[in-house]
Amino acid sequence: MEKKLAVIALGGNAILRENEKGTIVQQEKNVTETLENLVHLIKQGYEIVITHGNGPQVGNILMQNDAGEQMYNIAPMPLNICVADSQGGIGFMIERMMRNVLNKHGIIKNVIAMVTLVEISKDDPAFQNPSKRIGKVYNQEEAEKLSKEKGWIFKTSSKTKDGFRRVVPSPTPVSIVNGEIIEQLTANGNIVIAAGGGGIPVYYDENKDVRTLDAVIDKDMASSLLASNIKADELYILTDVAFIYKDFGLETQEKLEFLDYADTMKYLENGTFSEGTMEPKIKACLNFIENGGSKSIITEATKLEDKSYGSKITMYYE
Repeated sequence: MEKKLAVIALGGNAILRENEKGTIVQQEKNVTETLENLVHLIKQGYEIVITHGNGPQVGNILMQNDAGEQMYNIAPMPLNICVADSQGGIGFMIERMMRNVLNKHGIIKNVIAMVTLVEISKDDPAFQNPSKRIGKVYNQEEAEKLSKEKGWIFKTSSKTKDGFRRVVPSPTPVSIVNGEIIEQLTANGNIVIAAGGGGIPVYYDENKDVRTLDAVIDKDMASSLLASNIKADELYILTDVAFIYKDFGLETQEKLEFLDYADTMKYLENGTFSEGTMEPKIKACLNFIENGGSKSIITEATKLEDKSYGSKITMYYE
């Protein structure tokens, strides 16, 4: 059986779904259902690396930070520690559920969750234009107070008309720290969970010491970089729709199933894909193909086993 290596990026609905409170019971159930859809890949001989989002979870951690500081004078932790906290918690949950799924199917494999650092450039242009909204919604008075006290930058919230949310930069990932170790682990047949939430952004100073900055890395871009770094054959981005659509939600909506690199670039340049949701996923897929990947697939988790589903981006038509 031919061995293949795939990086599988779990979307937010793989862990926490709309209108759910987010209890551990709900999250573990969602994760288990998603992981069940990966079993057929493992049975086909794929080695897999799992990445995941952390938006709701890290947002909750930040709110716990705020509540602890205001009510009990507990020192708040910086964003990089909150991202690490979410990586550890979600990584543990995915590892435990993955072990249980493997046990159910009689598959013997080690599963390892890694807190993953991702290198960025401190000179990335994103630091001049913070755009990633994080944490809770504040009123104008609260936002102005926090801006003075902590130097936070705020923009209006997309959720409410008169609310404000903190914004941080979203720099481009440069390299996956410990990427070589992840590659070695997968080569030895282990399932690795890594780069959760896009990874913890770090940079090296003039003395080669590791430093941090308040930022959030796009999860799909980090997954694409990781896939390239470890020489994966395929990249799967799991979301809540089975296909990519041209003009999604409009009368001209059209399903795009097989896309080569040139056509995907054309659609991207024409603004076919929605900027805040599908466009970053398309760019991540293209980056993977540009760097030697054979195929990128965007689909819904339950459709993974059915080869007729999912939009496939390749350098050439299959």
